[in-house]
Amino acid sequence: MKSLLFALSIATAFSTLNAQTWQPSTGHTQIPLWPGKVPDAVPNPKPETSETSKSPHEFIAGKPVTAIYNVSIPTMTVYSPKGKNTGAAVIVFPGGGYEILAIDLEGTEVCDWLTSRGITCILLKYRVPAPDRGKPNWDVYPKAPIAWQDAQRTLGLVRHRAAEWHIDPHKIGVLGFSAGGHLVTVASVHFDKRLYAPVDAADKESCRPDFAIAIYPGHLSFGPDKLHLNPDIRDHLTSRTPPTFILQNEDDYVDGVNQSLAYYIALKNAKVPVEMHLYAQGGHAFGLRPTKLPATQWPKLVETWLNTIGMISN
Repeated sequence: MKSLLFALSIATAFSTLNAQTWQPSTGHTQIPLWPGKVPDAVPNPKPETSETSKSPHEFIAGKPVTAIYNVSIPTMTVYSPKGKNTGAAVIVFPGGGYEILAIDLEGTEVCDWLTSRGITCILLKYRVPAPDRGKPNWDVYPKAPIAWQDAQRTLGLVRHRAAEWHIDPHKIGVLGFSAGGHLVTVASVHFDKRLYAPVDAADKESCRPDFAIAIYPGHLSFGPDKLHLNPDIRDHLTSRTPPTFILQNEDDYVDGVNQSLAYYIALKNAKVPVEMHLYAQGGHAFGLRPTKLPATQWPKLVETWLNTIGMISN
């Protein structure tokens, strides 16, 4: 529930600003995920808007944050590598408690980093909010996992169009923050069966990520100590779950360190290659904006890890 409250606090902070529709930077186009009707569509959705913070006390690392609200038509935006192309690709899931999407802090800025390292970035604007938002079972799972559908669909689409985008279909991973980190774990364990009826050839492709990167993930566990994995993760986690990188701070005031520890232990028990970096300070929702805290240097750790597991080379 804390992730949800955090997202709602962000929404309140943005609520007095003039809203507009988010668009990617010049030269990039949003690609609809679904060729026709979106499965399990929310009835009578509110218009999608995006808003940018203007008050310095709401800035992160001295910069404003842009949030997208009411996404009902999901899209992906492809950012091609700058210079050398490693063949690897990363699908990025911004966080926001499944209420908003922190589209720059945990989205476009991440793509700028990845493309500078020769990695194709696919920014997913997945559907938020979920239909059951705000109900007491939120931290266990929404009953209609529409964001999961969008994640599975994107993985299939990227594989289907890998040759067109100069991507190695065996080097496609996922990276997410907070609720997006939860979506990383969902994509990592729910790939044998799609959560929707196939719509075209892209849905014949595998939706299993080749690697997974979870940055301060949330919604993973329950109970007073947060050491019990949610069953939809626990009951589907096997040795086929992809190699995983986890970053977490002990002073995370939103989702807490125990959720990541529970996931790490489960991965180890399933004999899944996993690397976890735990820092004393750093809090929550900082993206990759560097500060004096060591935790914000995590992109360098990810680059080393990707090299170690054979996804990129120096």
